[in-house]
Amino acid sequence: MARLSDIIEAFIKQLFNENRDNVIFIQRNELADQFRCAPSQINYVLTTRFTYERGYLIESKRGGGGHIAIKQLEYDNSNKREKLISESIGEAMTYHNANALLNHLLESGVIQDRECEIMKIAVNDRSLTSAENKNRVRADILKAMMMIILS
Repeated sequence: MARLSDIIEAFIKQLFNENRDNVIFIQRNELADQFRCAPSQINYVLTTRFTYERGYLIESKRGGGGHIAIKQLEYDNSNKREKLISESIGEAMTYHNANALLNHLLESGVIQDRECEIMKIAVNDRSLTSAENKNRVRADILKAMMMIILS
């Protein structure tokens, strides 16, 4: 049986498919009522499943009639590669976050299965055993690979 978090994530992703937009607007309390859960459950799903590494930006509008905007990032030649890469990877990156980013790129069709597996192997902890700062080296490797893939 699927966990509630999985169901909420699938529902939000379905909204993207139905609207054919790269931005959707939701109201946390209404969504919580719909799924009969606490609003904090919606926050949990948003902060863990819709991260920048997974290809999403979240913007919260507070106040009367406030909403949450979820933007699905698109990877195409019109985007500025360097900015995208530096914002999504940064100066250092854990293997968990690198894995999430690579899975998103695979799901988005930016990379293929084989590329994804090669990149995961290149940045895993076992491959970086001799590196003094694994997270920094991992980020540098990912940036270099992404520059080639997105060019």
